[in-house]
Amino acid sequence: MPSRTPEVDAYIARSAPFARPIFEKLRRLFHQACPDIEEKLKWGCPSFEHKGLVGGFAGFKRHAAFGFWRQDVLPDPLGLFKTRGAFGSKLTDASQLPSDEVILKYIRAAVELNETGAPAKFRGKAKAPLKTPPWFLAALRKNKKALATYEKFSPSHKREYVEWVVEAKTDETRRKRLERALDWIAQGKSRNWKYMKK
Repeated sequence: MPSRTPEVDAYIARSAPFARPIFEKLRRLFHQACPDIEEKLKWGCPSFEHKGLVGGFAGFKRHAAFGFWRQDVLPDPLGLFKTRGAFGSKLTDASQLPSDEVILKYIRAAVELNETGAPAKFRGKAKAPLKTPPWFLAALRKNKKALATYEKFSPSHKREYVEWVVEAKTDETRRKRLERALDWIAQGKSRNWKYMKK
């Protein structure tokens, strides 16, 4: 019997009703493809590991997503990564998933990558150094607690906040995001704190 963790049970149970059948199916297929696979919560979402991370899924308000950790080197004979982005992004119904046979094939290939220790390759461009806008820094300086916390954040946590605020489409949205960011930063929260394991 595959090992199933209470944390993943709870994650699925509290997911939106549309997402539960998607997650139950994916969970079953991960275990079917690799009976030794271990399930855990990683970054607050279910992940499946065998000699390293294989893949996982996540639920959002209006959609669900799943994908593979080493998708950059995972064989894609059906071209699903090109046509479906992260293979299973923006799912709202289990019928949108590829067939069980296809998913099993991809999971087994992902497991094999971990078993053979195939090296990863990086396809994307390295991100440019973070440039914090002067108005963002000025707002931080007005909130000593937020500034002290922000200065201790990792570069990735800083980037998440700056990009989230800067990418707002209107001045009003940008102002609201900045206020919320300062509040969360002062509390020591990362931008995606809601998705972190509690």
